[in-house]
Parts: sequence; C-alpha cells; structure tokens
Amino acid sequence: MITNPPRSYDPRTFKALTFHDVIPRFREGSDTPRAYLERCLATIDAREPAVKAFVVRNDANARAAADASSARWKAGTPLSAIDGMPIAIKDLLETKDMPTEMGCEAYRGNVTNRDNAAVWALRQAGAVIIGKTVTAELGGTHPGPTTNPFDAACTPGGSSSGSAAAVASRMVPAALGTQVGGSVIRPAAFCGNIALKPTQGAINRGERQTTSMSTTGVHAGCIEDMWQVAIEIARRAGGDPGKLGLFGPAVPPEATKPQQLIVVESAGWSGLDAASRAAFEALLEKLARAGITLLRRKDHAWIEALEQSIRNASDIANTITAWENRWYQSALVELKPQGVSARLKATVKKAEAMSPEDYRSLLLQRAAAQQCHQALAPLADAIIMLSCQGPAPLWPGDVPGQPLAPRPTGDSVFNTPSSMLHAPCVTLPLLGVNGMPVGVQLMGQQHEDARITTMARWMQQAISPVVMP
Repeated sequence: MITNPPRSYDPRTFKALTFHDVIPRFREGSDTPRAYLERCLATIDAREPAVKAFVVRNDANARAAADASSARWKAGTPLSAIDGMPIAIKDLLETKDMPTEMGCEAYRGNVTNRDNAAVWALRQAGAVIIGKTVTAELGGTHPGPTTNPFDAACTPGGSSSGSAAAVASRMVPAALGTQVGGSVIRPAAFCGNIALKPTQGAINRGERQTTSMSTTGVHAGCIEDMWQVAIEIARRAGGDPGKLGLFGPAVPPEATKPQQLIVVESAGWSGLDAASRAAFEALLEKLARAGITLLRRKDHAWIEALEQSIRNASDIANTITAWENRWYQSALVELKPQGVSARLKATVKKAEAMSPEDYRSLLLQRAAAQQCHQALAPLADAIIMLSCQGPAPLWPGDVPGQPLAPRPTGDSVFNTPSSMLHAPCVTLPLLGVNGMPVGVQLMGQQHEDARITTMARWMQQAISPVVMP
C-alpha cells in the first residue's frame, strides 16, 4: 500500500496528474475516460487511508458518467474539453447525488438533492464528479482529518484541505475549492498545486452568496486544466448575480512574458522564515535576469500606499466575513450547540459584539485598499508575492486543557490581500523548502484572470523552480 512519502518534495521533478494531454488518446481510441477514471480510483484507494482527502465517494455514478463520456469520445461528440475529467468537489458545495455536510457535525447527513451552480455546469460539460472533499468546518478554521500529502504531520491548509490534497496526491487532475480569506491559494501552496482564485464573483457561487468575499476556485495539476475547468464553468453558469463573470478565451491562453512586476511583501514578510525568504529572493533574481523589471515598496509611493492599505488585511477580511456569517451561524449554534466547534462559537461571539458601524468601517477600509490597488495598474503587469508563509506547519491537534491553536490550517496573511481586493490570482509551485512545497502567486487587477494566467504560464515554462534545504 502507498502511504505518505517522506519529505522529499522537489518542484523540479514532481509530476502532477494532468488531463488535457490524454485527449489525443481519447480521440484515437488508445485510452478512454473510463480507463482514466479507474486509474484515479486506484490511486485514491492507495493513498486515501493516509491522506484522508474525501468525505464521500460516488464510484458508481462516476463510472456511469465516465462510460457515457467514453461513448461520446468514440463517436467524436465530446461535450467539452473536460468531458470525462474526474473532478472532486469541496464539501461546501451542494451535490444532488451526495450529502453536503460542510465539515460540520450539525449538518451530518444533510442532503439537498440539488447541484451547486458550478457542479451543474461541470456535469453539463461532461465532467465526472468523483466525490466530495474534506473542508474545514463551514469553510472556517476548524480543521478536518486531511493530512498533507508530503508530510502527514503537517496541515494541508484550509479550508479547501481535501481538494488540495486530492490533487497533490494525484488522485484527480482537478478539484473545486472556495476562498473567503485564503482557502484556495494557501492549501494549493502548501500542497504544491496550481490554483486560480478568480476575480470576485467571476464564477457563479450558486447557493453560497452569503459573504461578499467568497469565491469558487480551481485546484489543478497544470495551468491548462486549471483554466479549462474555470472557463467551462463560466461559459455555462456565468458569474454571481449582478457580476460580469469570468472573461477569457475558450482554451487556455498562451504564455506571455510580463515586462514589469510589483513585489508585494504584505504583513506576512516579518514572520517569514529565512529559508523561504531566501528561496523567494532567488526566484526574483531569476526573473530579473530574464529581463523583468521588479518594483518594490521603496521604488514608488503608490506601492507603499498599497502595502499600508493591506497591512491589516487578515483582520479586515476575517472580521467582515464573521459579521456576514453571523446570522445563520448564530442560529446554528442556538439550534445545535453540540454540533459546532468551540472555534466556531468563538467566531460567532466576536461577530455578535460588532455593530453595523463597525462593519461599515471595515468596508470603507476595504474600498480604500481596492483604490490603492487599482492605482498600480499603469505601473506594472501584475503583483508577485508569496502564496503562504513558508512550508505547511506541523499540526498535532489541539491539546486538551490548553487554548485552541489560533491558526491550525496555517496563516492566511499572504492570501487575504487578494480576497479583500477582489483580485484574481494564480499560485504556482515554484519553491521547495525543507522538502515541502511553497507557492508563489501572481495577482492582477479585477477581471484580469486570463492575463495573469498567461503570465503564470510563462513563468512556469521559463523560470526553473528554486529549492532550499
């Protein structure tokens, strides 16, 4: 049986599972979506006992969907470029054929008999929905059982922990996650995935419209699959109500070299370990040698203004979200107090102490930060920054009788800026530190999802990863 390997992750040699490159074999008949699915199921059987990425699997329905896809490819009538792709769904998103328990005991056995908008769109595109992945409780900070595929003692990140781990373990080529603070980008960075956190509202969230910063994003083993999944959803389900939706081509955009990038440190810089900082600086040096101009906070007052506006991004983002969630979460605590964690109860208590004026003040701070970000558009093509505060930290679990660990799935300090700015970002597995993945992200202006994808694709092709012991 395959178990978690020792810490030996190397971004230069790790081979992720991909889908786009098997399509020629589907067309010629040397491979089929059903055979591809069976390979995925075999990997899940082997790795799941250690990784614990899934809440529930639906092998029977997945096999039926894969058989239907195989017939379409044989007939030359695929529904899309992701027809037959096995995809895992974060257990915050509703699925008509599986429970939606949201990592919360209070929702044990919850069956809605309907699909989330993105899940519906994936089925329309012929994707094979393989199962539901573990989420931190209600998309918050209380972790589930998932372990990091490269060290079982470490967190995989959160709240999209199962989706990140499933892709990193080569169980599936892609998975859906969601992010309010850092729940797509951080777990992807900890697990060595490529991921898109799109412009706010660019992918229809379906039933999950409660919070103003929640986004549906894509984890994948490669940029081609990441983009294809995102655009196939958007072409069918559009964006959130009142939003413009995801812009971009129907196929993965070609690589484009950026000319100027802004290096943003954020509040996480001071807590960064020496090895991760050295690895990031070495990567920046490679970019500079490739002819890319790098601008930092000392180089322009507008960059410093952005740095100042996001210095409290984590507190702003987390508190806004706590206020927006307090209505239904307060009711849940009252109705099923034994079915929610002490962490959730503490978050609800904090939100209940807020006033509408407190919330308005946070919204104004968020709007001011967005203006600072928009002002940078003429200066550079995109922002580059770390995706996480070093390798995934150890997570031994809470200690009985001791205060609850404040960040059991890792610190979101490098992720909350893009969330509060409503900006798209793509994380790339370009750093290896102490045998573990560390991600680097490109962040663009709102609705520049395709543009940053082109630059991310160039970086992945042209810049070799950096590895630090």
